[in-house]
Amino acid sequence: MGSASASSLPTSAGAGENLVLILDFGSQYTHLITRRVRQLGVLSLCVSGTAPLSSLAGLHPRAVVLSGGPHSVHAPGAPSFPEGFLDFTADAGAHVLGVCYGMQLLMQSLGGAVEAGERQEYGDMEVEVTTRSSALYGEGEAGKRQTVWMSHGDEVVKLPEGFKVVSRSVQGAIAAIEHQEKRYYGLQYHPEVTHSPQGIETLRRFLFDVCGIKADWKMQDVLDEEIKTIQSMVRSDEHVICALSGGVDSTVAATLVHNAIGDRLHCVFVDNGLLRYKEKERVMSTFDSDLHLPVTCIDASEQFLSQLKGVKDPEEKRKIIGREFITVFDKFAQMLEEKIGKRPEYLVQGTLYPDVIESCPPPGSGRTHSHTIKSHHNVGGLPVDMKLKLIEPLKLLFKDEVRKLGSILNVPESFLKRHPFPGPGLAVRVLGDVTEGNALEVLRQVDEIFVQAIKDAGLYDTIWQAFAVFLPVQTVGVQGDQRTHSHAVALRAITSEDGMTADWYYFERQFLVDVVKKICNNVRGVNRVCQDITSKPPATVEWE
Repeated sequence: MGSASASSLPTSAGAGENLVLILDFGSQYTHLITRRVRQLGVLSLCVSGTAPLSSLAGLHPRAVVLSGGPHSVHAPGAPSFPEGFLDFTADAGAHVLGVCYGMQLLMQSLGGAVEAGERQEYGDMEVEVTTRSSALYGEGEAGKRQTVWMSHGDEVVKLPEGFKVVSRSVQGAIAAIEHQEKRYYGLQYHPEVTHSPQGIETLRRFLFDVCGIKADWKMQDVLDEEIKTIQSMVRSDEHVICALSGGVDSTVAATLVHNAIGDRLHCVFVDNGLLRYKEKERVMSTFDSDLHLPVTCIDASEQFLSQLKGVKDPEEKRKIIGREFITVFDKFAQMLEEKIGKRPEYLVQGTLYPDVIESCPPPGSGRTHSHTIKSHHNVGGLPVDMKLKLIEPLKLLFKDEVRKLGSILNVPESFLKRHPFPGPGLAVRVLGDVTEGNALEVLRQVDEIFVQAIKDAGLYDTIWQAFAVFLPVQTVGVQGDQRTHSHAVALRAITSEDGMTADWYYFERQFLVDVVKKICNNVRGVNRVCQDITSKPPATVEWE
């Protein structure tokens, strides 16, 4: 799980009275805590749990959540909050909620005891409220049970002085604790996941009843703040380049920056040879007719494909693409300098929070508490010697939040509903060497048939993302009474809220029958179609 550094947060991120700070200790669910808090109308920001205390200077959280994590608090090198952190929260008057590993870490730090449990608790588990009155559960709940999601091998066996147990699992493990006077609270289970049906109510009670936070965070506030930030960052005589991909993220980012600095924004759309079927023509038409953004189209397909020739490693492909994009942008900046007499200083990108999460090695940058999933070409794939400074106005937002922001900016709804498309394009959907044979052309045709069928069936807005994948294998088939040895392709369609977790979409049998028939009859060189029915996790959305 990645986390933003405090230095990368908006200038007023900690200035409000209702900030919730989430310390990430590597749980796969940490992003869900961030989302649940935001869904309740409260600004939440996630930072590395092991970041130095100095990096939190200027933040004034009303509440701090210590996330779960995969480690035991007794393991060598187990992550911990920085020295002086509890004094920091006390001075800020912040309430602290430890979740799973976070609760165990809090208890150990305050003098309690954590030991390996006699019986580990993973998955659905019932907990029972053990006290008549508690801050986390309210009044008159003693004896009542609720189903929660557990994921722990260790358990708290001794509480620090002044704490009380307010719920236990049916196996007897401590499930929730609190010390109202010192504003410390803990949940051994994960209230943020849907497998804890009443967990959102517990979070709501903690935020509003216990902490006294107000639900005053709105997308309009995000827009206003980002415009102020960009205007203060970019001087009145400076120019900015925006890399448009034709997707929702870069389009919303461009529209936002255009609102902030006007015609000093210069948009560029790069045809890298890795676009979908007729993507360039369709996107450029939309930019002109619907968005009225001034966009320069650059054909760099030969440049990209020549650099990718023979490259099979997906991480290397992403880094090459990131490098070549920057080369194109630098040349575009030089061209603009010759035209307007001033070289652009900044590059706008539509980087989102999930991109940062999957590309960064948090907590703490030691790569020990969670792992980099993959480098996104606009995050982990950027060269260190890049000449342009980055503006990433969306990097703390999830996809659904970006769509809400785009709606406020009057980006056409048809554009906002477009399925996500990866920055590296079809390079991560052709497994192996993208330049081998006619893989790209085959993939474009298959993808077009699949996505158009989804639109014709009225399913496009129901599905988060749908696409085809070209597999580096050939299979034996029979077409036209003749034996064939042709390519296999895969179809993937998922449902999701934010792209961080996803489930595969269940198509009716007849839909798949019709699509497969259309692909095999119309795309020369394909004789086998597979469907990817893997959720995320364990898989990622893209195959590479």
